[in-house]
Amino acid sequence: MVKYVSDRTGRFLQRPHYKPEELDQECESIINSFLKDRNGELRFPISTGDLTRLIERDTESLDLYADLSPYGPGVEGLTIFRTGHKPLVKISAALAGDGRRENRLRTTLTHEYGHVHFHAYLWELGQAPPDLLGCASNADTQICKRESILDSTQADWMEWQAGYACGALLMPISQIQKIVKDHQKTEELCGAINVDDPQGRALIHSVQTTFQVSEDAARIRLLKLGSLTEATTGQALSSV
Repeated sequence: MVKYVSDRTGRFLQRPHYKPEELDQECESIINSFLKDRNGELRFPISTGDLTRLIERDTESLDLYADLSPYGPGVEGLTIFRTGHKPLVKISAALAGDGRRENRLRTTLTHEYGHVHFHAYLWELGQAPPDLLGCASNADTQICKRESILDSTQADWMEWQAGYACGALLMPISQIQKIVKDHQKTEELCGAINVDDPQGRALIHSVQTTFQVSEDAARIRLLKLGSLTEATTGQALSSV
């Protein structure tokens, strides 16, 4: 059962507090169930088409070719929450219209799905101050810029949770743990690997190719899970 804490941002009276392992468990359950129902098996990387269908299943609509310029520079996705209705998701046309940006499209889709799954219900609880239930401009809209899609400070809890969900959906915990374990066994290492070591770069590349994500997405996911470290001490040790 989700734990609630006071929302220091003032956006809600209380807001959900998820531990990383809770987000990992929920995201893996979502994606495994969806893939098995749709394809009859787990297959990675998840296709971009399947990601769009997952969002379409749980939203009123998904617009992949939206003009988000009125929301300011750098906005690549947004979710509009509506009491009594499923949310709306809009993705910048600059992503879906450019095949070279498919990895960015994939992370933006899963980030917005994080908002859909973990945050839309808050508008149904009636806990928000009145201006957040539709009176203030853009109060019901979560606007997501590129710099917060993959990672954000925990002070911005909605963006942090959606960013974590982005990685957990594309790179499910059980799947990525297997890759890390196999890599450590092959390299005869134990513990976290330094992100700048050859073994660390090789692990990032393996995750990139397995899940069709960018280098940044793979690196951030591995750092959050503690499989990689930026520390210059306490590097992975040889297991022999």
